[in-house]
Amino acid sequence: MFNVFVIHGPNLNLLGVREPEIYGSMTLEEINRMLQELAEELEIELRFLQSNSEGDIVTAIQEAAEWADALIINAGAYTHTSLAIADAIQGVRLPAIEVHLSNIYAREAFRHQSFLSRVCLGQICGFGAGSYLLALRALGEYSPTLFSD
Repeated sequence: MFNVFVIHGPNLNLLGVREPEIYGSMTLEEINRMLQELAEELEIELRFLQSNSEGDIVTAIQEAAEWADALIINAGAYTHTSLAIADAIQGVRLPAIEVHLSNIYAREAFRHQSFLSRVCLGQICGFGAGSYLLALRALGEYSPTLFSD
């Protein structure tokens, strides 16, 4: 079984309420449910974390090295500020895909900078909840060849 850790960063617990014109009307629970359904179809095991705390996210990434095969991370605002999260991803050497609900490049200039992109396989943004599904499909479709030496 291929194990994927899905990390939702700060304020994503407010999905469905927070700026639906930008982030959509789906709740985090609905997104996780959609991911779980797709994961079952792809024979991928998922674990989820939502945290508003940078330190908790760093610790969770470090602990994931013991069981996860890959990461999907929406670090929210930490994308643009957290060297600690980027260093944790690089340190554990797990393949990671960065996701965002909105197109961060069509928004404020400060959102165009991602500290995570340099340590991730790729970035998917602008497709709402579909960004997560695309990331999971990418891992499911390409994992056998992507992660072999």
